[in-house]
Amino acid sequence: MNIISIKTFLTVVRIGNLNRAATELNITQSAVTARLDALDHALGARLLNRSRKGATMTKAGYAFLEQAEVIVQMWDTAKARISLPHGIKSLFSLVADPSLWEGLGNIWLDELRSAYSDIAFEVWTAHAQEAQGWLLSGVSDAALLPEPLSGVGISSRIFHKESLVQVSTQARIRVTWDPNYVFVDYGSKFRADHAQTWPGEDSASMTFSNPEWAMNHILTHGGSAYLPVSMAASYLESGKLHNVGGSPTFERTIYLSWRTSCDDQFVWL
Repeated sequence: MNIISIKTFLTVVRIGNLNRAATELNITQSAVTARLDALDHALGARLLNRSRKGATMTKAGYAFLEQAEVIVQMWDTAKARISLPHGIKSLFSLVADPSLWEGLGNIWLDELRSAYSDIAFEVWTAHAQEAQGWLLSGVSDAALLPEPLSGVGISSRIFHKESLVQVSTQARIRVTWDPNYVFVDYGSKFRADHAQTWPGEDSASMTFSNPEWAMNHILTHGGSAYLPVSMAASYLESGKLHNVGGSPTFERTIYLSWRTSCDDQFVWL
């Protein structure tokens, strides 16, 4: 079993067809077949049901898929660490929840890049479960998430606290229900606090897991939503958004989790 065979397997899974996978990989279909056969032989199980119509995963294929993705990412990370540019002594790999990058993760990374010119940086997006696997496997060094991670060799701390305020495209005060209200899912604690504060039976017609997407939606279509103060500030100043008078404010806690083996190498953790 080698990394090329695993990458070929992932390509076929993504595309769903051996011919098209061969075209993307710039090899023959017989070469694709040979690589898949070698992988099946090494693992002792058939990973794909192959036919002229396409390729679908077997039960063994589904079981191997997540491990295959981790193996390939670990390989790519190892290559990046070994082949660092001249003058760069190490690579810092950060995983960030997609909703935490704009206005938080990107600002922090800019500060780190300015302070540590001899370190290279890479950023991946993932949610908590996937991020934890990456930290435990050593693929990534740290994770910026709306919840702390735990496990052997992982530490966590509060990274940032921010206020969530209800804003609207129309100047108004709090009402029992806004039919154009957009719900932003900030996690289980926010859902519980929100339900207690707004106990009505009506449900939002739109829900987003990313506050930036929610903000762009209401700016385009109108409506209201709970957004981080830092994200909404410039739009509040320009009058494109308005604070909803009398609406309660919630607090969101952001956590940084990291592999403790990185403590000495990356002092900012």
